Amino acid sequence: MGTLRRLAPLSDEWGFDRGTPVDRHYIGVYLDRHRADIRGRVLEILDDSYARRYGTSVTEVEVLDIDASNARATIVADLADCDHVPGGRFDCVVLTQTLQLIPDVRAAVRNVHRLLAPGGVLLATVPVISRIVPRYGLEMDHWRFTPASSRLLFGDAFGADNVRLTPMGNHLAAVAFLTGMAREELRRSELEGVDPYFPVVIGVRAVKGADAA
Repeated sequence: MGTLRRLAPLSDEWGFDRGTPVDRHYIGVYLDRHRADIRGRVLEILDDSYARRYGTSVTEVEVLDIDASNARATIVADLADCDHVPGGRFDCVVLTQTLQLIPDVRAAVRNVHRLLAPGGVLLATVPVISRIVPRYGLEMDHWRFTPASSRLLFGDAFGADNVRLTPMGNHLAAVAFLTGMAREELRRSELEGVDPYFPVVIGVRAVKGADAA
């Protein structure tokens, strides 16, 4: 790991310039584990890369972004304020590392619930340990999450019994991620170990009740 006695990280690009960022490793593992949920009509944020890579029996992918200049976006909207987008449309929503950038995070999760069809599945990931997102500046990165806050946040919208959390990571993985090391620089055992007090990312699977309006 070299020396960590330094004021700047080894990588200022999350580790992209060294390989695969550690948090992206966990996101990929989580979505691969839930391929069967990524089906039918799918909504993803910013682009459709995860839905296309991990989806099974996907019939259509819509991309939501608040930025109208995003040529990949088929729905331009703020996830926290999107009443103009018809609800009950999607069988799956893939929402990775996004909620920390939304000030009204409760409204965003309620809207995801509204957009899902009854029986539809939200697959989300949220950061527990992470640097501030450089590209958005110091005023745009609002939140970090814990298992307790995630259980409350998603349980309020979906019902506690419909939410399952998967913390991923450990102390070593967290240190590696913060300093900009890549997945390829860690052993498999170092990535697979799970310490509930040092998760890097939390995976969230939330199901909209079949009888929900």
